[in-house]
Amino acid sequence: MEALHLHNHRRLRLCFPVALILSAALLPVLSCSPPMAGGGGGGGGATPPVAKKVKHEMEMFGDVRIDDYYWLRDDSRSDPKVLSYLRDENAYTDLVMSATKDLENQIYAEIRGRIKEDDTTVPLRKAPYYYYKRTLKGKEYVQHCRRLVPNVVSPPSVNETMPTGPDDPPEHVILDENIKSQGHAYYSIDAFVTSPNNKLVAYAEDVKGDEIYTVYVIDAESGNPVGKPLEGLTPYLEWVGDEALIYITMDQTLRPDKVWIHKLGTDQSSDSCLYHEKDNMFSLYLDASESKKFVFVDSESKTTRFIFYIDVSKPEEGLKVLTPRLDGIDTSASHRGDHFFIKRRSDELFNSEVIACPLNNTSETTVLIPHRESVKIQAIQLFSDHLVVYEREKGLPKVTFYRLPPVGEALGSLEGGQAVDFLDPVYSVQPLETQFSSSILRFSYSSLRTPDSVYDYDMNTGVSVLKKIQTVLGDFDASKYITERQWANAQDGTQIPISIVYRKDRVKLDGYDPLLLYGYGSYEISVEANFQKSRLSLLDRGFVFAIAHVRGGGEMGRQWYENGKLLKKKNTFRDFISCAEYLVEMKYCSKEKLCIDGRSAGGLLIGAVLNMRPDLFRAAIAGVPFVDVLTTMLDPTIPLTTAEWEEWGDPRKEEFYFYMKSYSPVDNVSSN
Repeated sequence: MEALHLHNHRRLRLCFPVALILSAALLPVLSCSPPMAGGGGGGGGATPPVAKKVKHEMEMFGDVRIDDYYWLRDDSRSDPKVLSYLRDENAYTDLVMSATKDLENQIYAEIRGRIKEDDTTVPLRKAPYYYYKRTLKGKEYVQHCRRLVPNVVSPPSVNETMPTGPDDPPEHVILDENIKSQGHAYYSIDAFVTSPNNKLVAYAEDVKGDEIYTVYVIDAESGNPVGKPLEGLTPYLEWVGDEALIYITMDQTLRPDKVWIHKLGTDQSSDSCLYHEKDNMFSLYLDASESKKFVFVDSESKTTRFIFYIDVSKPEEGLKVLTPRLDGIDTSASHRGDHFFIKRRSDELFNSEVIACPLNNTSETTVLIPHRESVKIQAIQLFSDHLVVYEREKGLPKVTFYRLPPVGEALGSLEGGQAVDFLDPVYSVQPLETQFSSSILRFSYSSLRTPDSVYDYDMNTGVSVLKKIQTVLGDFDASKYITERQWANAQDGTQIPISIVYRKDRVKLDGYDPLLLYGYGSYEISVEANFQKSRLSLLDRGFVFAIAHVRGGGEMGRQWYENGKLLKKKNTFRDFISCAEYLVEMKYCSKEKLCIDGRSAGGLLIGAVLNMRPDLFRAAIAGVPFVDVLTTMLDPTIPLTTAEWEEWGDPRKEEFYFYMKSYSPVDNVSSN
């Protein structure tokens, strides 16, 4: 009933069960027939379970809200009455959907049939080894592997390949998750970090699904454990030299609040706490510099981030302040030579600038890349001779790199940046790890029609080499699909970008094609126009798929986000409705064939627009939806609620209370 969106990017995997979408929500659209009495599908006259009503009054600012279903809240997940009702709901769903089982099985087989089960990732060269992951046919989990580099003195090259012949260095499996997962109903490894000397590996393991991890250290060759495991951790984990780890733990609300250092061979109880963030609006995270000389500890809220650092060669000196805690100032950092490089955002410099400061005088800053109102700086990546800047302009990702002066020379404003060219009208680009000492930039590229592709780009020569493209088994042909970018006018005149894909031989664009419109619009998260193999089961059946890049996300810069949060949150919902109306007007679909989808905060979006315009949509999927906004945000005992006040507002203040109530889906369900 109360699904709070956690500020954690690991929870934002934008995957959805296509089989469920097609069979449950979209099958009526495909057939264009009305649902059957009693719920539709094959349920005939089946009667849905009806939750009992137990009056629960909540009063604030003289306003009384009644929630007859508040009793369904069960934090322990053990109330027999709640569990019984949920079982009845699931049984009813199975009954109603029973006639679509063949379709579900067919789609499931299609999705599985596109997956190449035996595969490897692109090897990453680190010191004397290539590191990579391997998947095996019929196995659910990965193997973490490495091989020796035959000629370690040869410089890295974009044309370099890992030798795998019978006379080449053999593969060594460091850890096989298929073996480790045995006996566990749930198994996940998050962090997997190698010590600087490549002799040890530390990894974070979750066997419950609660995202509370146990960290193990093993010998990379033998697999034997080194010391006792560390319990109750987040997955944020970095090496400090070859004999110590820095890690983060959480408080009782699951907020990352303490950073610790652990010396190998000692008990966890003797670990030193380097910093305790007591402000419940802030959470802690770790980043290692590309140079591996420093580890940064970030303390961040929704609007502010400040940084500590620890010198890996001098861990006994502890944490030092790099950027001070200043309200509204957001900083992130890296290192090269005798300078820290910092991305800095403020209310005035809302799309960020890049500055540098000497290691021995962090208050002396030089602007390398100034703030620009039309270009948002998302992240920076440092190399020994280059600075790479990941940006967004007009809603699209950009990658620009600059040559840096030799270490020891003065740094000044950087000019003559070179951009990497991309072909699709809408696409996604993500940075990947590579060698700091090389000139090779590695990134992942995909689009709505282009499978995930890993490229190595030599910043000295401009040569780009495709290292691997995701295999899609079956008869997939990217040339059969069209990707487009359109713009819808919002109610206030703002233009909202829409990313679109469809199969050109299955779609007529005459207003009769079914369309699935996806939206999110929160936390400054940009919904990327990337490839999903499962989506082909929609496109190959004649669906148009579209993404509404609404305000509240980060696609068009920081102000795009600011204009879709707090007391401007309704812009998110209005933008989505405007995109839907545009798609109908331009004959991508009709109201009768328009389906919508969103998850978590995107589920709030779906609930809100259904209340606002129930006539506009035929089917809706609200995944793990955050729909009881007001009740949730009034309860600080729910994990991370207090940190969310900077995103949604604090309803203990009257202005926010009534504004949130005006759109909270649960509080706006009409009897009509």
